[in-house]
Amino acid sequence: MTTTASLARPTKSRNPFSRASVGFVLPAMVMVAILLYVPFVYTTYLSFTEFSGLGTPEFIGGANYVTVFTDPTILRSLLNTAMWVVGTLVLPVGMGLLLAVLAHGLKGSAWYRLPFLLPYAISGVAVGLVWTFILQTDGALTEALTFFGLPGADARWLLDWPLNTIVMIIAATWQGAGVNALLFGIGLQSIPKEPIEAARIDGASGWNLFRYITWPMLTPLTTVVIGLAIVGSLKTFDIVWAMTKGGPGRASETLALTMFKETFTEYKYGLGAALAVVLTIVTVTSALLYLRRQLAPAKEF
Repeated sequence: MTTTASLARPTKSRNPFSRASVGFVLPAMVMVAILLYVPFVYTTYLSFTEFSGLGTPEFIGGANYVTVFTDPTILRSLLNTAMWVVGTLVLPVGMGLLLAVLAHGLKGSAWYRLPFLLPYAISGVAVGLVWTFILQTDGALTEALTFFGLPGADARWLLDWPLNTIVMIIAATWQGAGVNALLFGIGLQSIPKEPIEAARIDGASGWNLFRYITWPMLTPLTTVVIGLAIVGSLKTFDIVWAMTKGGPGRASETLALTMFKETFTEYKYGLGAALAVVLTIVTVTSALLYLRRQLAPAKEF
């Protein structure tokens, strides 16, 4: 006869798949540890040493981090990286949103976005080479401005800072605006028609309709697009390397390019490791703070 106590006492249910699931997950966890965590720990260790790649690393404490925040060249690369972040958020993301909104609802809208999407299939180095041909001294742009007698023919597009950083951001915009337009276009297509129609009945149109109805409903997708843009801009390397190699001198370097040069050109592995750690912390922190801010209202529900 079953008693009340026996009914109240929970019984342990054994899941026959629990141990098997650990066996499936364990190889992936080991792979992540080997490829991500172990290298990062070793890089962090190197950042506290002076190491040329040969011999034994010599522990020097936080000297490399002091150099990171006091060296004029590295401070300039930090400023350039900040310019890339702002420029990437304003231009590629902004242009992508504008293209998506203008093409939304038009017949054959995918064909309107196609010319802007094609550059995304090109590598960053190839984009850099194309724009170098356009912007170099006596390049296509200078020749065109000279032919038509327009101002700017004497501009040194890739030789003067901050002009060189600005035109490289424009080159990155040419590459990245199309995929952002595609993502925002998908987001616009997923918005239910009922709220839009109800707002139009109430008299909303144009900017007010976009600001108060369409834009808030694009928030989840916008969070992803902006998050990816922030992370990508902080790691900018290929376009800068292809167009200026960080020059003239080291005026247009980004933090990623400075890390590369200090490690593999100057053979300062300790300083390069410190830059890698700083870049990782800045990238992860920026992404987490942004996502936390964007996702915080959802937690209240």
